[in-house]
Amino acid sequence: MTRIGIIIGSTRPGRNGAAVAQWVHDVARERSEAEFELVDLIDYKLPHLDEIYPPSMGQYQQPHTLEWANKIASFDGFVMVTPEYNHSTSGALKNAIDFLYNEWNNKAVGFVSYGSVGGARAVEHLRLIAGELQMADVRSQVALSLFTDFENFSVFKPNDFQRDALNATLDQVVAWSRALAPLRGK
Repeated sequence: MTRIGIIIGSTRPGRNGAAVAQWVHDVARERSEAEFELVDLIDYKLPHLDEIYPPSMGQYQQPHTLEWANKIASFDGFVMVTPEYNHSTSGALKNAIDFLYNEWNNKAVGFVSYGSVGGARAVEHLRLIAGELQMADVRSQVALSLFTDFENFSVFKPNDFQRDALNATLDQVVAWSRALAPLRGK
């Protein structure tokens, strides 16, 4: 069965990302065409990139990198839940992405973002990164506004239409994950 990882892209104390990712997971679990799993960057304790060789060589030396690589390799596609910090994604998510290369290749990725302008600028940066990693980024995305989808900028209360946007994103991530399976040798 197609496996999709939902990556919580923030490690910040008091982060909104955990609640957003849990909502994504709850909606996704209502579906039957794929398995969905939450992946929390906090659980992987990745320091700043500390590998000797470039990730494209796949010669990982650090135990934390090997654990991270095994987790990412187990998925066919991803939904990345990202905040927008300073017109981009979080440093923690960018660092986690940069640790690996082959494990991302030929997999689909969709984005759920949040911020003052819905996290749109963070997603634009992630789309550029996805291209370099040979990932297929899907068109549909969920852009959550801190002004309208959160109470007091911290209590997640998505507008009803966001569920439709999420389902459209999940539809595309699952379809593209399946379509890319032959390139992954599946």
